[in-house]
Order: sequence, then structure tokens, then C-alpha cells
Amino acid sequence: MAEVLQNAGSHRILAIMTGIAGENPLQLIELAGRTSYQSRDKITDESASKFVEMIRKRGHEAVIEHSAMMVEFNNCSRGFTHELVRHRIAAFLQESTRYVDESNLRVVIPPNKDADAKLVDLTLSDGHAIKVSFRDWVELNEQMYRGLRKADWVPQDARQVLPTGVVAQIVMTANFREWRHVFTLRCAPDAHWEIRRVMVNLLKDVKQRVPVVFDDFEIDEEKTTAVLKK
Repeated sequence: MAEVLQNAGSHRILAIMTGIAGENPLQLIELAGRTSYQSRDKITDESASKFVEMIRKRGHEAVIEHSAMMVEFNNCSRGFTHELVRHRIAAFLQESTRYVDESNLRVVIPPNKDADAKLVDLTLSDGHAIKVSFRDWVELNEQMYRGLRKADWVPQDARQVLPTGVVAQIVMTANFREWRHVFTLRCAPDAHWEIRRVMVNLLKDVKQRVPVVFDDFEIDEEKTTAVLKK
């Protein structure tokens, strides 16, 4: 049976880059950054945070490209992934509708929408009219997909009937500078509701894990948007 998901999108941080000698992300950034200044002799056990904060405040964000993060996104729509892959300085791997069977359809619905409200008058080819809900439409979509698969359509052909809201899993790896760009665009008040919600939750997480790199982002009291502090 088809499933309608609401506010279900989530993230899982799979990895944050560390050095082969055990350096943490900030220490890697400092190690790279001090190459420019030829000042590695100033590195101490406590110097990385202050160095990275100084670099960030001066706007030298090329330096923080020397550390990266790998994140898995779950229960998000294809619309979400279409927006995410527009960030070019990153690596992506996404669930494939060419090979994965979608007979058990899962679709994301906007927040505060009633999936069972009969809102749409649907006229069939024989002229018969019925009133359908979002959930009805998802069920019909699933039936069509299953029917095509039973008729020997392979997934890459049957997927033509899948909606933008169909759930997909995606993994993204990017350097910290690109993640800052992602948060700047996708946590803004005018960002799409789905990607904004997921990215604000991810930002809350990384602000705790790598605070010096991301602590100039301010999350609003309702924890629904975030902006760079001036």
C-alpha cells in the first residue's frame, strides 16, 4: 500500500574528514592554512579553533575547503534531491529509479496539508467524474506503476509515471565551504519548505560538532530558518 509522508525528511552524518595522524577537522584546516603563512611552528594543541575562527571572520573561506563532511538524507522527495544536486562542488550518489523497484510507493506531501481531503474533481476518459484526495492519487499512481511492472515494463521505463514527490535516498559529500553555501541558500526563509526543514536540522547538528566553522549561522527561535550573522 502506498505511503504518504509528512515532515519525515532526515539526515545522518556519515563522516567528517580527519587526518591520517588523527587530526580533527579544524586541525586539518589550520595545517593547510598555515602553509600560506609558513607559520606551522605556531601550531599547538589549542591553536586550531582560534586560527579557523580568524580565517572565517576574514572571509578567507578557501582555507576551510580543506575539510569535508559526508551526509545521508532519508525520506526526502525527488524534488528535494533535484535541488540538492544543483550544488556543483560536491559528490552525490542517489537511489536509482532505473534499477530500484518502486512498487511500494512512498510520497512526500507538504506540511499542513490534508492527504485525505477530497479536493480534486477527476474526469476519466469515459467521462465519469470522481472526487479524489492526494492519498487517492498516490494510490492510483502506485497501481499504475505496479501494473506496468506486471506488464514487463522494467523499472527505468515504469518510472515515467512516478511523481516528483516520490521518496529517494541520497548521499552528499562536500567541503565545509560548500556546506556553508548550502546552508546560506537552503536555510533561508524563502527556501523550499522541505529542503529548508532538513537543512536547518543538519545545521543544528554541525554547529555542535564543528562550531567554529558554522557558529556564525543564527537559527531562529522557532528553529525553522537560519541566516548568516552580519
